[in-house]
Amino acid sequence: MEKKSFSVEVDGKTISFETGKIAKQANGSVLVRSGETIVFCAAVAAKTVGTTDFFPLRVDYQENFSSAGKTVGGFIKRQGKSTQKEILVSRLIDRPIRPMFPEGYYNEVQLLSYVWSYDGVVAPEPLAICAASAALSISDIPLLKPIAGVRVGLVGGRFVINPTIAEMSESKLDLMIAGTEEAVLMIEGYADYLTEEEVLKAIETGHAAIKIIAQGIKKWQEEIGKPKVLDQLITIPQETINAVNSLGKDKLRKALRINKKQEREIALGAIKADTLAALCTELNDNSEDPLHDPVYVEKAHKMLESEMMREMILEESVRSDGRSPFDIRPIDIELSFLPRAHGSGIFTRGETQALAVCTLGGDSMAQRFESLEGEDSEKFYLQYFFPPFSVGETGRMGPPGRREVGHGKLAERSLMPTLPSKEEFPYVIRLESNITESNGSSSMASVCGGCLAMMDAGVPIKRPVAGIAMGLILEKDKYVVLSDILGIEDALGDMDFKVSGDKEGITAFQMDIKVEGISIEIMKTALLQAKKGRIHILEIMLSACPSHKAMSRHAPRIETIKIKPSKIGEVIGPGGKKIREIIEKTGVEINISDDGLVSIASPDLASIEKAKEFILGLTSEVEVGRIYAGRVTSVVPFGVFVEILPGKEGLCHISEFDVMRIKSMEEVVKEGDNIRVKVIDINERGQVKLSRKATLPQTPTAAPAA
Repeated sequence: MEKKSFSVEVDGKTISFETGKIAKQANGSVLVRSGETIVFCAAVAAKTVGTTDFFPLRVDYQENFSSAGKTVGGFIKRQGKSTQKEILVSRLIDRPIRPMFPEGYYNEVQLLSYVWSYDGVVAPEPLAICAASAALSISDIPLLKPIAGVRVGLVGGRFVINPTIAEMSESKLDLMIAGTEEAVLMIEGYADYLTEEEVLKAIETGHAAIKIIAQGIKKWQEEIGKPKVLDQLITIPQETINAVNSLGKDKLRKALRINKKQEREIALGAIKADTLAALCTELNDNSEDPLHDPVYVEKAHKMLESEMMREMILEESVRSDGRSPFDIRPIDIELSFLPRAHGSGIFTRGETQALAVCTLGGDSMAQRFESLEGEDSEKFYLQYFFPPFSVGETGRMGPPGRREVGHGKLAERSLMPTLPSKEEFPYVIRLESNITESNGSSSMASVCGGCLAMMDAGVPIKRPVAGIAMGLILEKDKYVVLSDILGIEDALGDMDFKVSGDKEGITAFQMDIKVEGISIEIMKTALLQAKKGRIHILEIMLSACPSHKAMSRHAPRIETIKIKPSKIGEVIGPGGKKIREIIEKTGVEINISDDGLVSIASPDLASIEKAKEFILGLTSEVEVGRIYAGRVTSVVPFGVFVEILPGKEGLCHISEFDVMRIKSMEEVVKEGDNIRVKVIDINERGQVKLSRKATLPQTPTAAPAA
C-alpha cells in the first residue's frame, strides 16, 4: 500500500491530499486533511454507457457522527437518510463538477464523500469539494479540468479563506466558491447587506485561493493520475445535425418567439415530433435500424433550439416573451389571501407565482436538528414546495427533493438578515412558499413572497428585500446578461445568477455556470443589472405593503421577560416542579433560554400576565425597606409568617404587628389574610424580618402623668 500525497497552503492553512492506501478498487479515492478534520471521497464510473440522454452523476455527502465522537440521537443509532445539511453540501459538490465533464459522456458516475474526522475547528464543506475534484482528477474518469472550492468569510473587516467555526460565528459573509484555476463555476453566498463591490472583492479573494489548490491537484494528476477513458463519448453524426437543421430551423425561429410558455412548448414539441417522424422512420439499407438514431435526433434538436434562441438574443436583443434583456416581467401582489393564516400573500411575476404563508408560534414550533456540533433548533425556517402542476405536469409526491431543499434554503437565508431580534419579536417564524406556477426563478419569487407574508403577519422586519434571477448568453467575446430569466433561458443559457437584497446591499447570491470562461467583468455587469432589477421589484412590493401590519387576531401572543441566569433554577424548580405548576395554573407555554430570556406564549393575554407575576415573584430579590402585599401562611403565638413573594416568607413578630399592644395574634389575624408589611431586616442566614406596624399611621406618644 503505497501512499502518495501532496499539500498546499492557503491563507496560512495547510490542506493535504492522500491516496493509495484506502479504497483502491474505486476509480479514484482521496483523503483530504486540514487540522484534524478529514474528508474522504471515492469516485466510481460505470463500465458501460447509460441509456439515458443526460449525464447520470450522483453525489452523496455524509457527516459521520463518529467523526466528532457522537452517535445519532433517538431510538435508531444507524445513520439513515441524508440530513438537510448533507443534501445542501452534496449540491455544492455537484454544481461545479457537473459542467466539467466532456460533452457526450453518459457513463453513470457516483461520488461518495464522508466526513471521517471532525475537530470542531475546520469546516469540512470546502474540503469535500476539493476531495471530489482530486478523486476524479487522478482517476480514469474524464474530468476536463481539476476544480477546487473554498469558503470566504468577512471577519473584522478582512476576508478570510476557510475561516474556523469560531470565526464564522462573527463573519458578515458566508461564501462558498468553486472553480478552475482560470474561471469561477459556482458561487453560493449569504451576507449582511454587503455592497456589490464587497461581493466582487470576496469572489476575487476566493478565486485566488482556488487557483493555488487547483494548480496543486493538476500537478498531482500529471504525476500519478490514470489515463482518461475517452473512447465511450457519444458524438452526434454530422449528417443527423444537418438533417435536423434543415427540417427545423425556420420552424424553430418562429416558435421561439411565442410569448406564452405553454403555447410555445406545444409548438416546440410539435416541431420535435415532426422531426423525429421524418428522420427516424426511414431505414438504413439492408437493416431494420432507422437512418437516424432517435436519441441523436433529440440531442441535435435541442442543440438547434439552443442555437436559435441564443442567436435571437445576441443579434436582436429580443427574448422569447418579447422582452429586452433588461426588462422585468409584470408583477402582481395580493396580501392576506388566506383569512385564517397569520400572514399570507400571492406574488406573481409573469408566469411564475408563489403563495407564501407565514405562521407564528412559540419555541415548541422551532425546527429541531442534529449535527456534528450537537443538537440545536431553528427559530426561523422556510419550506419550499414545488408541486408538478406548477409546470403543467404529473409527477411524484412525497419528501422534498434536493432541488426543493436547495431552493428553500436559498430563500430562507436571503431573508434571515431582515429578521428582528428575539427580544424585539420573540416568535418562531415558519414560512411556506407554495409554487403554484413556474416559468423561471421560483426561488426568488419565494424571497419576495416570503418577505411580504412576514410583513402581512406583523413581523417588524428590519429592511424588506427582493430577489431576482439573472441569465447569460455567451458566445466567444460577445455576451448578453438577462434580467428575470425564463425557464427556457435557464435551460438553454449559460448562467443562473440569483441575487437578493435591497437598494443598499446584498443578503444572498447564488451562481451556477454551464460554461467555463465567465470573467469578473461579466459578474460585475450581472450584479449591477441585478441591483436595478431588484430595486424595481422592491418598489412594487413596498407600494403594496409599505410597512408591517398589525398581528392577526389568530396569531398567539408572546411576551418576554429577562431574569438573571442564576435564577433559572428557581423558576424551573426541583425536577421541573415550579414551571409545571405555572403552566398548569395559567395554561401558557414557557421557554427559558440560557441567557435568562423567558418567552411566555398564549392566545390569552390575561394568562400571560398571570404567568409573568409568578415568574417575577420567583426571581425577584427581597429588598430591605420595601413594602409588600403579602399573604399570611401561618399564625403562631409570637407572630405571623407572611409570604411576600412566591415561595419567600418572613416573620412579622407580635411586637411589629400593630401600634397597639396585642394580647393574642389569633384574635386579630387568621391564615390566608392579605396584609401589607415592610421588610425591616434580613439576617446572615437569610431570615426576613417584617413589620406591619411600619406601614400604619403612627399614633402620638401619650404625655407622662403629672
